[in-house]
Amino acid sequence: MLPNVLFDSKHNLKNKRFVTLAEYLRRMGRRSRNVNKFAQRKRDRKEQEKNRQENPAPDIRKHYEDIVRENAAFEEYYKVQKVCPEDQWEDFMKSIKDNLPTAFRITGSKCEANALLKIVTSQYFSEILNMKLKVEGKDEEEEIKPINLPWYPGGLAWQLRLSRSDIRRNEALYRLHNFLVAETAAGGVSRQEAVSMIPPVVLQVEPHHKVLDMCAAPGSKTAQLIEFLHSDEDKTPTGLVMANDVDNSRCYMLVHQAKRLNSPCIVITNHDSAVMPSLVITDEQNPEQTKPLKFDRILCDVPCSGDATLRKNPDIWLKWSTGNGNNLHGIQYRILRRGVELLSIGGRLVYSTCSFNPIENEAVIHRLLQEVGESIKLVDVTDLLPGLKFHKGMTHWRPASKDMVFYDKFEDVPEKWQTVVRPQMFPPKSEDLDKFHLDRCIRILPHHQDTGGFFVAVFEKTAPLPWEKDQTKPEATEPLEEKEKKEPPKKRRRLGGYREDPFVFFSGDQEDVFPSIKDFYDLNDKFDPTCLLTRCHIGKKKNIYLVSPTVKDVVQKNENNIKIINTGVKTFVRCDNKNMTCPFRLSQEGLQSVSEHIGAKRRLNILKEDLILVLQNDNPSNPPDVKLFSKHTQNLVKDFATGSCVLEYKDTESNLELTLVGWRGVHSLRAYTATSDTVHYLRLLGADFSKYDVNKFKKASEVTEVEADSSVVAETISTSENDPEDSEASEANIKDKIDCT
Repeated sequence: MLPNVLFDSKHNLKNKRFVTLAEYLRRMGRRSRNVNKFAQRKRDRKEQEKNRQENPAPDIRKHYEDIVRENAAFEEYYKVQKVCPEDQWEDFMKSIKDNLPTAFRITGSKCEANALLKIVTSQYFSEILNMKLKVEGKDEEEEIKPINLPWYPGGLAWQLRLSRSDIRRNEALYRLHNFLVAETAAGGVSRQEAVSMIPPVVLQVEPHHKVLDMCAAPGSKTAQLIEFLHSDEDKTPTGLVMANDVDNSRCYMLVHQAKRLNSPCIVITNHDSAVMPSLVITDEQNPEQTKPLKFDRILCDVPCSGDATLRKNPDIWLKWSTGNGNNLHGIQYRILRRGVELLSIGGRLVYSTCSFNPIENEAVIHRLLQEVGESIKLVDVTDLLPGLKFHKGMTHWRPASKDMVFYDKFEDVPEKWQTVVRPQMFPPKSEDLDKFHLDRCIRILPHHQDTGGFFVAVFEKTAPLPWEKDQTKPEATEPLEEKEKKEPPKKRRRLGGYREDPFVFFSGDQEDVFPSIKDFYDLNDKFDPTCLLTRCHIGKKKNIYLVSPTVKDVVQKNENNIKIINTGVKTFVRCDNKNMTCPFRLSQEGLQSVSEHIGAKRRLNILKEDLILVLQNDNPSNPPDVKLFSKHTQNLVKDFATGSCVLEYKDTESNLELTLVGWRGVHSLRAYTATSDTVHYLRLLGADFSKYDVNKFKKASEVTEVEADSSVVAETISTSENDPEDSEASEANIKDKIDCT
C-alpha cells in the first residue's frame, strides 16, 4: 500500500496544489494513455474544490473597457509591411481602436425573409433613423443610421453604427434588442460580423453542390452555406454541407447553429482538417461500387492570430506579437493543401482569415501555388461584391523574427531564428509576380467601411494536382469489399470528446414503427423511409430524424472512417397518448422537410384570425377551445381525428405562407411551437406580441401584472410531449419546456 505522503507534484507546480503520492502516481499513469479530456476536466474541478487555495493567484485579466488599445510592436510591424497606404494610416489606427458595429442578416424562406425585411425597415429602423444616442467610447451623441450592405445578395444584410453593448444597454433600443434576440433564436435573423459574411458569398454555393467547411466552428459561415444550399425552396437539395472542426466541444456550437436552420442536408464531423480522411460515396454509374468523395465547394476559414478582430477582441492588444502569425503559417498551409486535394476539378475553394498578417495570408497562398503549378488558379471575384471597398493582395512583405528584426531573404535569417522564419514565408521574386496573381486576393481594412478586417482568396481547380496524376481510375472505383480484403486493418485513431450514439437508419417500409406513421400522416409513396434514422439500436425510438439521400449515403459509407457528431433534422417525436393512434407527433424542426409528403387528412388550412388565436393562446395547460374559432375552422376540425397535424396559412396578397405543427385535442386546437417561433409568426402576421416584448429596464415595481406573467411565459416553450387535455401529461409538459428566449 502506498504511503499517504503529501508533496508538491511537478505537473501541478503552476497551481501549487498538494496531493498524495498515490494520487500523483495515479495521475501520471493516466497521462500515459489517451484520456477523455472532458472527464479529466471534471475530475480536476472536483479536486480544486476539495483543495481550495487560501491565497489563490490574483486574476490579472482586464475588462475590455479598461484595456489600453495600443501596442508599439503591432504598429511598427504593420507600418513596415505597408498593409495600407501612408496617407490612410491614421484612419486605419483610429478605426481599429473603436468598438465594432453590429451587423445582421435576415434568413429563412424567401416569403418570410421579405416579410421580415419590411417589418425591420418600417418599424425598427424608423425608430432610430433620426435618433441621437450616446455611444460607448464617444464623448458626444451620434446619429444612428442603418446601412444596407450593397454586396450581400437580396439586400438582406444590414449594419448599425452601434456595438452589441450599445444596443443591450440603451433603453431607447430595447425593442430592437428584443427583436434581434427573439429572431436569432427563431432562425429569422443571424447576427454576424459584416466581413465574415463575404467568404460564403464568393463561394457561390448551389443546391446540387457538395460543400465542405473545414474549420467550421462556431458556425455563422456554415449557416450561410446551408441557406445558399436551400436557395431552391421547391425541393430538397441534392447536395450537402459537411461542417468539420478539430475541437470536439466547439462541434456542439455547430449543432446549435444547424438546429436553427432545420436542414436535412448537413453533417457535422470532428476531425483535424489538416489530415482530413478521404471519404467515399456510391458511384452513380455503378451502384455496387464506390468512388472518392470530392467536394464542389470548400470553405477554408483557417485558425489565425485574429488581429483583424481587435475591434471586438481588445484583449489581443495585450498579447500581440510577430510570433503569433509565424507559428500558425504551417498549420494554415497544411489545411489549405488538404483542402485543394479534396476539391473536385472545376470546383471552388475560398481561403480566409481574420488577420492582417501577410505571413498568414499571401505567404500561405504563394507557398501553395508554387507546388500545384497550373492545376490551381486564383480567381478575381470583385464582380461578386459590388460596392465593397478593399485593397488588392500584397505582392511584397518582409518576414520578421520575435525580436522585430525584418528580413528580405532567408539567407539573412540567423540560425537561431531559422525554425521560426522559414524559407516558404518569403514573397515571390519580382519576375514571378505575374505567375501567381496575388493581386487577386482581397484585403478588407477596418476604415474602408467601418468593419473588422478580413482576408479572402478564391481558388479554382482546373486539373488534377501534380501528386494526384499518379492515381489510376480503376483504384478510385474499386468495390469496397475487394478493397477491404486487400488492405490490412489500420489502427484506428482514438477520438477525443464524448462517445456519440450510433446512427441507425430505417430498413424500409417494414420498420417496426413506420407503418403506423405512414398510415396516420398519409405519407405518399415518394417519401423514402430509409432516410429516417434514430440514435439507438435497442429500446424505444424516442426521436426520429430525417436526412437527405446524399447525406444517408455519406454517413453509411464513412461512419467508421470519421467521427460524425450530428446529422439529420428531428421530424417525429414519440408521444404515447391514449387519444392518438400513432405513437409519434410531428416536430416543427423537420416539418418543412416532410410537409410535401403529408396527406390531406392531417392538414388544416386555417384563416389568419384563427392562426393568431392559436399562437396567442400558447399556454399548454389551457389551449383554445374549438368553439372560439371561426365557422370555417370549426367545420374543418369537426370530423378531424385527434393528434398531431399540420396548420397551414397562405396570404394571397403578400404570398406569405406559414406551416406549423398543430395538435387537435378532444375539444381544442393549439400550435406546437417554441416561444421564439411563436413570436416570429405573430410578428409576420402583424398581430399583438407585446407580452413577449418586455422592457428589462423597468423596475420590478413598475412592471404590470400582465407583463410579469408574460415574462414568465417568455422563458418557456409552448410545446409538450402529449395532448394538453390529458391529465397525465402535466409532468411531460414541464419536462418538454426549453428556454428559447
